Amino acid sequence: MINWDIDREIILEDERVILRPLQITDAENLLEFSISEPEIWKYSLVTAGGGMENLSAYINGAVNNRKLKTEYPFIVFDKQQNKYAGSTRFYDIQLAYKTVQLGFTWYGKQFQGTGLNKHCKYLLLKFAFETLNMERVEFRADNRNEKSKAAMKSIGCTVEGVLRNNLPTVDGGRRDSIVLSILHSEWNNSVKEKLQQQL
Repeated sequence: MINWDIDREIILEDERVILRPLQITDAENLLEFSISEPEIWKYSLVTAGGGMENLSAYINGAVNNRKLKTEYPFIVFDKQQNKYAGSTRFYDIQLAYKTVQLGFTWYGKQFQGTGLNKHCKYLLLKFAFETLNMERVEFRADNRNEKSKAAMKSIGCTVEGVLRNNLPTVDGGRRDSIVLSILHSEWNNSVKEKLQQQL
């Protein structure tokens, strides 16, 4: 079994971005997005839009799941703009099986399409495959979310299929979930190098 002390503070950083553990107090750093850009969470399973109450519940849930060792949420700081940009996390952490999911990723509009996401994904994938020695990193999204699907494909994810009527949505409906992944061998053979070239 892989030894990953989830209680330990993990900070991932390059010349563009800093990823550090999300904390309860980060609600203040992200409140602007919750109030001004609630549409960020249109396709999310849990919304953080609409103000402090929803945002705090979202962050509290993520932090509590870290304590349960099932998730590891990060806040994203854009060094180029010198501002907090959003959040992302590892979840469904299965150390015994060497698999993890990467998601719950969102950024404010001014950070979307700027290349920030590729820097985040590179750092997270490098940590997953080269530090944790994971065999598989999985990604999921609402199948209607074309922007998210395009972003995942652009970093080298392979589409595996669609889980029909998979999960409830915040508006009371059901969603189909697209499943994508990157394998350790793919990271070593091509994905890492191609992603590096895009940074």
